[in-house]
Amino acid sequence: MSGASTAAYLARRAAQKERVRILYRRALKDTLNWAVHRHLFYQDACDLRDKFEANKHVEDLDTIDKMIAAGEATYNKWRHPDPYIVPWAPGGSKFTRNPVPPSGIEIAYDYGREDND
Repeated sequence: MSGASTAAYLARRAAQKERVRILYRRALKDTLNWAVHRHLFYQDACDLRDKFEANKHVEDLDTIDKMIAAGEATYNKWRHPDPYIVPWAPGGSKFTRNPVPPSGIEIAYDYGREDND
């Protein structure tokens, strides 16, 4: 292999590893949305990890790309329609419940005690 083709191969493998890592993390977080109890999540997470580990030995770049595309399609097909969102995160029920007051409004924290100095 020449230097350019080796660099291209390594760049493509790095991009594939990143896509697999992102797919695994998204699928793992989505598995938590489907599990009602934590002990059910642990079994599902173990099964998910086994699916990823079963294809760890594949070296052909085109095959890996096809497997990643199939995994992403499966993930999008089975993604939870109403995922859990932490209440104080964007999209959560408590997000911006107590917003910062607009500029120009002053809050007097010592109300009623300002003349007793």
